[in-house]
Amino acid sequence: MEPVLDSCAGMDVHEKKVDVCIAHGPLEKSPKFEIRTFSTMTSDLEDLKSWLKKYNVTTIGMESTGVYWKPIFNIMEGEFTIVLANAQRLKAIPRKKTDIMDCKRIAKLLRYGLLPNSFIPPREIRELRDLNRTRRKLVGMMTSEKNRLTKVLESSNIKLSSVVSKISGVSSMAMIRSLLEKDRLSKEEISQLAKGSLKKKVDLLEKALDGKLTDHHRFLLKMHMENLDHLARQIAKIDEQIERKMIPFQKESNLIQSIPGISKVSASAILAEIGTDMSQFPDEAHLSSWAGVCPGNNESAGKKKSGKTQKGNSFLKGTLAEAAWAASKVKRSTYNAFYQNIVRRRGKKRALVALAHRMLMDIYRVLKTGTPYQDTGAEEANERATKRKERSMIRLLEKAGYEVVRTCTSEIAAA
Repeated sequence: MEPVLDSCAGMDVHEKKVDVCIAHGPLEKSPKFEIRTFSTMTSDLEDLKSWLKKYNVTTIGMESTGVYWKPIFNIMEGEFTIVLANAQRLKAIPRKKTDIMDCKRIAKLLRYGLLPNSFIPPREIRELRDLNRTRRKLVGMMTSEKNRLTKVLESSNIKLSSVVSKISGVSSMAMIRSLLEKDRLSKEEISQLAKGSLKKKVDLLEKALDGKLTDHHRFLLKMHMENLDHLARQIAKIDEQIERKMIPFQKESNLIQSIPGISKVSASAILAEIGTDMSQFPDEAHLSSWAGVCPGNNESAGKKKSGKTQKGNSFLKGTLAEAAWAASKVKRSTYNAFYQNIVRRRGKKRALVALAHRMLMDIYRVLKTGTPYQDTGAEEANERATKRKERSMIRLLEKAGYEVVRTCTSEIAAA
């Protein structure tokens, strides 16, 4: 194999230091190696940039180690071509292990064009990604606080969660705040606090709110409710910032929202992970593999083994799973029929992953073509599924030695 880069650098990145190896020299000769160690402070990284330019380095390669690659990327972006390799793939290559040997090995792989590159979106998308991932974490924290709130209520004999569908609803929170001030709520007070359909459950609410609240319980309830209010304000701030960042991507957002099950929030989260330029992925199959929502390939001696999905982008997979669950509920849609055809045979979890896979391929197509999604309906999806079953049955019969003759049912009925 011939080398393709006459001057490149491999980096082994750590929190406090970065080991750098420059491989340079004519392509027809063995390369010369220059190795140095730099601190990851900004001033030292500027010195590293100057040292790389001294040897006419054009391309840098490094592992995507946590967040530690980002300070180096911030300094080197725009000055060099940066190849960010998946650390999991590099670990699969047998080698001896020291920091210096690691950076030298990366430089050698990069010189021969063998370093696998990872997808790095533009700065605007990276900033949008940070906001959406932070929002997802805050929503998870809010869910945890709601669960803690329910736990305290249960331990104090308050069975509110057995009556209301959402413990964080307006009526529920108003009743809990009232219980912080007094031991028992009257039927009239509960009737005033109840909203909507809960007005029909006043008698049941009166029983559910008859508990054994102590000062200890009130202290914990007050703390959890303050945390919920704080998290709600933080999420509202992030939503405002996301909305501002999404202004340049309104066209792509509208295209994705044409797909059933994808809301404005989900569209923003999906674009933050995959970007808007689909040329980064050769086709929808590569995008699905990168996201980790397509079946895995494990075949040996002509036998297919596990089809378990591979590791992928967990944030994207979570968003797609939520969107798939929403899409599966849209009656008389293609997605609903697709989900129902699989859930009977494979169960809910596998059906959701399959539907998420289908939705991601549709997302790729609408972004690639710029054309909104057109739902063909449940009837056509069911017809396709029936034809697939027919082909599968015919193959099984022919494999067993039978000769299959296809006969139109309308001709049999006429006879």
